[in-house]
Amino acid sequence: MSNPVSISGVIITLNEARHIRACIESMLPVVDEVVVVDSFSTDETPAICQELGVRFLQHPFKGHIEQKNYAMQQAKYDYVLSLDADERVPEEMAKAILAVKQNWAANGYAFNRLNNYCGRWLRYAWYPDRKTRLWDRRQGQWGGTNPHDRVILPKEQIRHLPADLHHYPYRNVLEHAEQLLKFADIDATFKNAEGQRVSLFRDLILGPYFKFFKLYILKRGFLDGLYGFLYCCMAAGFNFLKYARLWELNRRPAK
Repeated sequence: MSNPVSISGVIITLNEARHIRACIESMLPVVDEVVVVDSFSTDETPAICQELGVRFLQHPFKGHIEQKNYAMQQAKYDYVLSLDADERVPEEMAKAILAVKQNWAANGYAFNRLNNYCGRWLRYAWYPDRKTRLWDRRQGQWGGTNPHDRVILPKEQIRHLPADLHHYPYRNVLEHAEQLLKFADIDATFKNAEGQRVSLFRDLILGPYFKFFKLYILKRGFLDGLYGFLYCCMAAGFNFLKYARLWELNRRPAK
């Protein structure tokens, strides 16, 4: 393989004016083009993208996995760096990617994701949160279950790079709660369509308590302070909500 390789930066958006400029600007030092696939935003997202000179496309949203795979296929180069709009490439991660560009030696590369929750970095409860974000699209694509998408590649073909990807998902607890309600419905709808049934004791009673214990005690989320506690409570609440919603869907008569 000739070196260095060229990389396409790929982002999907919907009303991401708050984040998209910082996301794109963080990618520019390490990619050879930026492709943004937008789901018909009504805010300033299109104008910001056009101002920054990226390749901007609009495409109907049918699901996170479907949209990300569509966006990946619009890239000029086979090597893609795919980020969410609320993610950033900090300096250490940029150095790691530039080194990979000179000596590409795997099918994909993963990073630990450091999450900024309501203004505080969570270094225990929501870490390392490893994500594959850089890969050869000829070897893998987005998969998983909506909304929990992930890159599908054989694990032995993914190398871990010692640099953090930065993530700014929520400014406050209310934003987190709104997202959890949305994701709980998507998750439950998918599980119901697949025929999954709810165990009241395992899923609705035991599951949320175990989730909190795992994050707050086993992962030492208590060291993240008050926001670590709040995040662990919300994560446990999401565990309850998605199965409560699935229980509702299970009880509906089949059409």
